[in-house]
Amino acid sequence: MKRSLLFCCLLLAGVCVVFAGAKKEQEKTSYVIATDTTFAPFEFQDAAGNYVGIDIELLAAIARDQGLVYELKPLGFSAAVAALESNQADGVIAGMSITAERQQKYDFSTPYYDSGVVMAISAANDTVKGYADLAGKRVAVKTGTEGAAFAEGIAAQYGFNLVYFDESPFMYEEVKTGNSAACFEDYPVMGYGISQGNGLKMVTDMERGSSYGFAVLKGKNGDLLAAFNKGLANLRTNGQYQALLDKYIKTN
Repeated sequence: MKRSLLFCCLLLAGVCVVFAGAKKEQEKTSYVIATDTTFAPFEFQDAAGNYVGIDIELLAAIARDQGLVYELKPLGFSAAVAALESNQADGVIAGMSITAERQQKYDFSTPYYDSGVVMAISAANDTVKGYADLAGKRVAVKTGTEGAAFAEGIAAQYGFNLVYFDESPFMYEEVKTGNSAACFEDYPVMGYGISQGNGLKMVTDMERGSSYGFAVLKGKNGDLLAAFNKGLANLRTNGQYQALLDKYIKTN
């Protein structure tokens, strides 16, 4: 009798373990994905206050393709990276350039956009036509961007001083009001901003820059990164990726 009771208890315990395991399998891991707040056309708020843009919609499409569950956290670029490094976010998608320095700390996805850098000035400015005209002047850049890195690389050569901003609209206003002579920005971002009436104009050809990638902390969330890459490949194949680019970037 005791052996029968013991056998029944063990059998019940085994069933419970199997059931718990099956239930756990059915539950999907939810990821926290951090992003920028204003980096149109990659992420920005529409008239209704919803976050839209290439990064936002690309992430959503990949999640649908791969069955991913995630929570989007628009924090600003610097705060998004800080959240990733402090394990408060599992990934970052924010027009983030893949650089050798960043690859020491982060694992990146397959590049999803090849960008470049351009210099812009106030639409009312007729005196600045190139880098040489910036000597002795203030130049605005956005912290952590490809544009900032490019400007830092030529500042000494052309003799201008840099001032940093956390948000693109503040940087644009700085140039529009004449407090800074110019700004450096990612080409698609500046092109979109000009098309939306940001009051600036481009005066240089695009300088080749780095590609954008989805980032996770080095050695962590490999499954998330693999799913992003697989989903991106599927979207490229079925045409959704190009349709999304065409929606936000006009190539004329």
